[in-house]
Amino acid sequence: MAGELTMSPVMQDALVILGSAGIVIPVFARFRITPIIGFIMIGILVGPFGLGSLVDTVPQLAYVTISDPERLTPFADFGIILLLFAIGLELSFNRLWQLRKLVFGLGSLELLIIGSVSATFFAYYSGLDTTAALALGFALAFSSTAIVLPISGTKSPVGRAALSMLLFEDIMIVPIIFILGALAPSASADGVENLTNTLVQGGFVILVLLVVGRFALPSLFSQAARTKSPELFLAASLLVVIGSSLATAATGLSPIVGALIAGLLIAETEYHGEVESIMEPFKGLALGIFLITIGMSVDIAAIWADLGTIMAAVVGVLVFKAIITGSLLRMMGARRSTAAETGVLMASPSETTLIVLAAATSALVIDTETARFWQVVTAIGLTVTPLLARLGRVIARRVEAVPELPEEDHDEARTIIIGGGRVGRLVADMLVRHDQPYVMLDANPDLIDSAKRDGYRATFGDAARGDALDRLGIERAHAVVLTMDEPVLAQRLVAKLRGEYPDLQIVVRARDTDHAAQLYRSGASHAVPETLESSLQLSEAVLVEIGVAMGPVIASIHEKRDEYRERLERDGGLKEKPKLRTS
Repeated sequence: MAGELTMSPVMQDALVILGSAGIVIPVFARFRITPIIGFIMIGILVGPFGLGSLVDTVPQLAYVTISDPERLTPFADFGIILLLFAIGLELSFNRLWQLRKLVFGLGSLELLIIGSVSATFFAYYSGLDTTAALALGFALAFSSTAIVLPISGTKSPVGRAALSMLLFEDIMIVPIIFILGALAPSASADGVENLTNTLVQGGFVILVLLVVGRFALPSLFSQAARTKSPELFLAASLLVVIGSSLATAATGLSPIVGALIAGLLIAETEYHGEVESIMEPFKGLALGIFLITIGMSVDIAAIWADLGTIMAAVVGVLVFKAIITGSLLRMMGARRSTAAETGVLMASPSETTLIVLAAATSALVIDTETARFWQVVTAIGLTVTPLLARLGRVIARRVEAVPELPEEDHDEARTIIIGGGRVGRLVADMLVRHDQPYVMLDANPDLIDSAKRDGYRATFGDAARGDALDRLGIERAHAVVLTMDEPVLAQRLVAKLRGEYPDLQIVVRARDTDHAAQLYRSGASHAVPETLESSLQLSEAVLVEIGVAMGPVIASIHEKRDEYRERLERDGGLKEKPKLRTS
């Protein structure tokens, strides 16, 4: 019929996914629950084992269900690529070098011990032959990069430990799959040769990416920035990440290796912040698609039919991996709380487990029935990972208790310090020295726990949203001090606070004088540029050390500071010169 609207299956799936995202993200954010659980639940609901199984009875359900999860696989894989790209943006080669001992020390021990012990168990107690036991043991040793890192981040002690182990696991995906292929009953003598060729070619491609990217990326993004076109900037970003992923995939390495390298290269340029913000929505949506595919693989009926065995397998894997990972971290000097939380968080199997199981099945290493059972176990483990994260935080607080501080008087007027890092602690120390009450606020639970153990009055909360500041009595606060090293967030928070509390004293840490001018325009009472003050102090020290008289040095320092005050007055649109030091 003319004018009749027809939709392809891909278009129907896209509408279901977009509709799911539109429901899951705001609803779960409203109740402060991670959307990871929501996307997995949506996958269970609309997948072939949920409402999708009723399509033959109720044809109208075809418009709100996804009957073929395989159609989503390319999009889910792209989500993982974007996730590793975003992780690379948060890192740098310097930081990655600092993590080398954890990556190749902790990461290798974690994978080898869990994989070999699991393989030994399956060989002796499950009747599997040696090759099948190795395949299953190392498949279950992997943990989920796609789910763990969005929960843990990469900057906290838990995040750094998880990132180190996950990076090593991602490096080892291809060698493990190749080794399984070489050990398969149908393997030829070319297996070892293929593995060697892949590693040599992959190493060459990685070297080319590092050299070319170091020189080409700044120029590419500079040209894109000059056009002032967000679309061109996005196109350049996608070109880099997809090109790098295809380059490593073409040699047989995992495409996520190329994505990580692309992120690391862009992190070394001045455009990494813009790239990170422009890619964030795509990464979140693509990751949501991946999580939906995980939910679709959960067959509630099959689980119920063999509930006891499956639950025993799930619990056994989670407990075993948590104990091994936590013990290794303690042996390497991690605090009890960090070891416990990381161990529990890393306990579930991974999306990579499904890949290794599929490769082992196709190589006739593992039989189909065994692979299907452990795929169900893996899907359940992935589904409960967010719950494991919460359990890990609870256990961490129990195993390393925080000393009790005196009850807070919420009616007391005090200074609120936003940020529990080294700068926030220094401000707190000075307030204590002058008998001034304060409270420290931070959204990083590890920083808050550490601060409490060191005797600081600290509490968990996100100053950018919710009622955290209201709960601390901001309307009666002497002042609010923003110490975080996040320029955009600081500027937004200053504008928000100034709009809600016109008379509030807002003192802000600024990166430099340009940032300070932006903060003054947003409503800061005082903005202290850390680069300016440190530079002036360095200048004063060197001049005195080389023999210049103290008097002229101090006079010149004051003159230079006054020059910057005039500049801030002009650039910040102020009525008078600002103070560059608080008194």
